[in-house]
This record gives sequence, structure tokens and C-alpha cells, in this order.
Amino acid sequence: MKIQQIIKNNRLERLFQQGSFGIEKESQRVHADGSVVTTAHPNAFGNRSFHPYIQTDFAESQLELITPPNKKLEDTLRWLSAIHEVALRTLPDNEYIFPFSMPAGLPPEDQIKVAQLDNPEDVAYREHLVKSYGKYKQMVSGIHYNFQLDPALVSALFKAQTARQIAVDFQNDLYLKIAKNFLRYQWVLLYLLSATPTVEAEYFRESSPLKANQYVRSLRSGQYGYVNAPEIQVSFDSLPAYADSLEHWVNSGKLIAEKEFYSNVRLRGAKKARELVATGIQYLEFRLFDLNPFAPYGITPEDARFIHYFILLMAWLDETPDQQGVALGKDRLMAVAWEDPRQPTAYAEEGKSLLLAMKNMLEQIHADDEIKSILQDKLTQFDDPTQTLCAKVVAAIEQAGGYQKLGAEIARRNKKQAFARFYALSAFDNMELSTQALMFDAIQKGLKVEILDERDQFLSLQFGDHLEYVKNGNMTSHDSYISPLIMENKVVTKKVLAKAGFNVPQSMEFTDLKSAVDNFPLFENRAVVIKPKSTNFGLGISIFQQGVQDRDDFAKAVEIAFREDKEIMVEDYLVGTEYRFFVLGDKTLAVLLRVPANVIGDGLHTVAELVAAKNAHPLRGDGSRTPLKKIALGDIERLQLKEQGLTVDSVPAKDQLVQLRANSNISTGGDSIDMTDQMHPSYKALAVGITKAMGAAVCGVDLIIPDLTKPAEPSLQSWGVIEANFNPMMMMHIFPYAGQSRRVTQNVLNMLFPELKS
Repeated sequence: MKIQQIIKNNRLERLFQQGSFGIEKESQRVHADGSVVTTAHPNAFGNRSFHPYIQTDFAESQLELITPPNKKLEDTLRWLSAIHEVALRTLPDNEYIFPFSMPAGLPPEDQIKVAQLDNPEDVAYREHLVKSYGKYKQMVSGIHYNFQLDPALVSALFKAQTARQIAVDFQNDLYLKIAKNFLRYQWVLLYLLSATPTVEAEYFRESSPLKANQYVRSLRSGQYGYVNAPEIQVSFDSLPAYADSLEHWVNSGKLIAEKEFYSNVRLRGAKKARELVATGIQYLEFRLFDLNPFAPYGITPEDARFIHYFILLMAWLDETPDQQGVALGKDRLMAVAWEDPRQPTAYAEEGKSLLLAMKNMLEQIHADDEIKSILQDKLTQFDDPTQTLCAKVVAAIEQAGGYQKLGAEIARRNKKQAFARFYALSAFDNMELSTQALMFDAIQKGLKVEILDERDQFLSLQFGDHLEYVKNGNMTSHDSYISPLIMENKVVTKKVLAKAGFNVPQSMEFTDLKSAVDNFPLFENRAVVIKPKSTNFGLGISIFQQGVQDRDDFAKAVEIAFREDKEIMVEDYLVGTEYRFFVLGDKTLAVLLRVPANVIGDGLHTVAELVAAKNAHPLRGDGSRTPLKKIALGDIERLQLKEQGLTVDSVPAKDQLVQLRANSNISTGGDSIDMTDQMHPSYKALAVGITKAMGAAVCGVDLIIPDLTKPAEPSLQSWGVIEANFNPMMMMHIFPYAGQSRRVTQNVLNMLFPELKS
């Protein structure tokens, strides 16, 4: 099958580079010293019978992390990163993920427990593998790279050719061509990407075939790795021949099932190979790849891209090998796998010739400069084998004093890195933290997550046939349509709550700056809050706790509020302490004391210096990518300092509390302190009532309470409502500045999917 000309004649170069990508990664859970654990698969990951992301491969100790398919390779790698972070942060403190494919610190075979899955057939299959190959060989891990050509490309190629009259036959031929070429030239990828040069002697059933200080390119892909008995020969001459030969070996009892055929390419799209003849090969699974120990998630973005274009080259090449060519490729794979990785390969010229063909392809399909640069780097590795991954692994092993030691060091470092920003999913860091937290919990428990609109924080979550949509981490179908509209408008919020019998402060509304300033005499010497009618995150709010006395200060605060909205409110300031109540359904799950932005004097440093020191806290940042926000020194903060007779250059006395904001929003630099257990239940009940009045299932309710230990009374002197929030920033409850963490995102998931609890 020759497709080069078809692609060029029909301008399919861009479409040829598209596809769908998925990655499966196997890894051993290990102790801090790199030795394999004997503990069961953690219950925190939910049930393996349905989990789409975190499974168990052969043994209870062997994690299998699975990305969803994505049309962009970079998105697949983002998912791999996210699933890794979830796995690493969920594992017990004394467990890690080993970065090498070959296991180290193997326990006695009788202590290795095969995966205890719900399906008895799955367990029986693993027990068969134990009898056939032993447990140690099954502990080998690696990367499986799944790739599907864009169906639009396959359709376009079919229409432009005449050799095949039936679309499914053409599709099968095309994928079979890729598979056969891959098997013929797979040794090239092994030379460039292998990373299993050694293993402990206990791995082998008999004595180790490795001589002292001997290193090879890939034990995993060689005769001592994932290979069937030599007599198992499967024909790739045609898809019917492939199905016939697989069925023969299964029927003869030499294979217990088709999946026991350990080909480095698997034809995917149906449970049985025979079904593919009629339904068509949908994608290919490439199983050749050793884990890259230097890549935090087992594969680098550069290598993932290189593999993609290598697969495309297998379709691009004019020739298609026969079964003899496939056999030759396997022989060369075995030979290269056993070579010293620091020495040139015997087949260097063929390797360079193939990569030069790839270079030509890249030019003809107008590929970007990045992949061209990656290819050039791979080409140089044929001239200098010390630059290959495996040679670098050998050097690192020798420096570390053994591959188990090296693996343990890397495993500990990777886990530490996963906790560097423990409140976020690094790959989805552009999303709201509350959305990231919800995604974390959903991935952990095994809900299928789809990002519908990344910028708009819109997700779909699925469990079986049960589908839910979530926006901003907490807006769901359980809310009424009108509830966020009510809460967005502070005037309407107050009127709705007043009608429902809740305590709200008196206020006046203004639509222009002059009118508001002209009414200054009405508010002079009164404690007031000036804020936009529609606001969130505390934007544009100024508070005069001691009473507003200066007309110019009043005018400045009015101006700040009008920056955020066309209408503002001036309302009475309620005396007491502000608390945020997080309500879900009929229960208040968390109560937070939000302390306004402040610093404590030390008698030595200026206000500006104290702010800078407090802003260095690891939880503080821009407020969207961190649980706490850095304190600013803008107009509002300077007004607040002026009320206290201070400036940014003042040096406060030791232990002097300096208020930089009167409003307590975390989004304006405030501190968060969990007070759930200390809060009197009567106020928690009030927050639930307010949420119901808003028509919401999830709500953040802000109450002013003078004394949280005394029961609520029906007057503003006892408590008052400041506002209700439809997007209540769940992250500040999950990662408070002080006090107990409340993982409220899990409660949201339990509300949406009550069946998960069972």
C-alpha cells in the first residue's frame, strides 16, 4: 500500500499528523529503599472493577495508570501527569512508585499476591501466568502507547485509492501495514529508548545470564522479558491469517487466551481477533517501551512525539514486509536488546537510513520544527551510543551504586515533587483550584472525567450510565436555575433573605458616583460597608469599622466600588466576627473564620517588609493557583492603614496587629481558620435555611456573629447575613491557613453519585 502520493495529491499532510492517543503505564509500588511492597492495592483508589484510570496489572503491588484517549498528545500527557499526582498523593507515606521497568528488591514468590480482582476469570488468568512464566517475570512493567489514525484520514485515503472496494478491508490493511512495519523496525526504537540494562539475579528462574558488570540494552524486550515460547508464531500476512493462528494456539492450549500473545503490537477494536475482520481494526497498541526512569511519568513529551511520528513513518513507507520480514525484525530486536548500550549497534546503518527516511517524510508533510529537532537528536545517537537513554541509565546506575538504589532515589524525589503544590493538579493548573480538587477526588474514586470547557471550568462526570455536569466545582443540576442569579445580585439577595425572615443590614443603592458622594452626610460617623451590587471574591469592597469621617475617603471608596459595577451599595457595618459557612443540601459541612488581611509588628520591619515576609508563605500566591492570596498594598489597603495612623513605611510595635483590609475575603489576602467544631449548631442551621432560600444545593453563606458559642437570637445584635455565594471557593476549606481540613469536594461527589458510597 503506497499512500505517500495520495497524501500529497490530496493535501492531507495536516490530517495525516492527527490522531487519538492513549497511554497505559505499569509500575511497582515500593518501599523507600526501592523494594517491592507486599501490601494490597490501596482501598482509597475505589473499586478496580470500574476504575477508568487506576488499575492493578499482574500483582497487587503493580499499579496500572491509564489515560483517557485524547486527540492531542499533549493532553494525554497532561492526564498521565494528573493521574500520577493523584496516585502518589494517595499512596501511604511509606510507599512510592518505582521508576524502572525491571523490578528490584523482589520479595519471595510466595509473598507476591496476584491481583485480587472481582472477576474470577481475571484472577485465573493471572494464576495461569504464574504457572507458565513464574511471578517474577510478570512483575516487569512498561509503557503501552495507543494510537488511532484520524478516521477522517482513513476515509479520505480509502476514497482516493482503487485497490480495495470495501472500506473496512482498506482500514484493516492500513493498520496491518503499520503493525508489520513496526515489528520490522521496532529495534530502532529499542536502541533509542530502552532503559532496562540490568536486573537482580533473583529475577531469573535459573542462574543469571548476565556476566559480572555486564549491561544490555533491554532485558524487558529481550528473551528474558515479556516474550512467549519460541514455538508461538503468529502470522501477520493478513488479518484472517492473524486470527487463524491466534485461535490455533489458544485451541491447542499453548495460550490460555489471545491476550497471552505478547506481541509488541496489538490490534485493537474488539475482544477477539476474529471480530476485527468484520468490524475493523480501530487502533494499535504498541507495547515495546521501557519506563524512562528520568521522566517523572515514565515517558518524556519529546519521546512521545517521536514515537507518534515513527508510527506515521510505518504507514508512510512504500514497502510492507511479509511474515519473513516480521521475523527478521524480531530477530534484530533480540540481538539489539542484548548489545552493550554504550557500544554501537550492529545495525546502525539501517537505523540511520530509516531515520533519514523519516526526515524526508517530515519535510514533505510540513511537520513543525520541534519534531525535526527531536529527530536530529535521535540521529546523532546512532553515531554516539553514549547519548542514548540506556547508556545514560548505566552511567547513573554506576554512580548511584546499583539500580535499586538509583530507583529508590528517583522514586522518593518524584513523590516529593508530586507534593510540591499539593493543593493543585499541575497539568490543569490554569483551572480553578476548587475544580482541580474535584477532579482529583473524581480521578481517585474512579469517576470518568471529561473536560468540556477548560476555561469555563465545565466538567462532565460519569459513573456507569449516570452522567452529571459540574461548573466551577460546585454548580450542579441540584441547584435551581435562578439561584446563582439571585446570589450574584447583592440587592436581590438581601431582599429575598429579608422576605424569608433572615437578618440583613440596612443599605442604600446608588447608580452614579456623584449621587453617592452627595449622600455622604447620611453616613458620616457611621460604620459602613461600601461594595458593588454584583461582585465576588471581595472585589471593590471598602469597610469603615470606626465610622467614615472623611468625605474624600468616602469618595475614594465609592470610586473603587464603581470600578467593579455600575451600581453600588452602602450598608451598615455589623459588629461581630465574619464566618463563612459551606452548606451542601441539609448540612453545614464547614465553617471558616476569615481573618482580614493583616500583619503582626515586630518593632523592626516596616509594614511593607512584613507584608513581603507573610506573602512568602507556600500557600500564598495569586489566589487562583494557590489556596491563599498574597496581600496587596493598593488603594484600599492604604486607606485602611490611614485609619490606623500608619503608612506602608511605618514600623509597627512588637505584637501590634495591623489591619490591611476590613473585609475578610481570602481573595483579598485574608487568613482562613477552620471553626467548624467550635461553631454553635444554631448558626449552622441558619446557614442551611439561607441556602434553601437561595434555591441552592451548594452555597457559601457569610454571617456576622458576635459570639459563636451563644445560640442565635432573632436580632441583628445576635447575627446578620452579609451575603450568599454560588461559587464559594471550596479550596479554602480543604487547605485552611489553620485548623482541620474539610474535604468538601468529596461531599459534592457523594451528593451527585450516592451509589459511590456503597
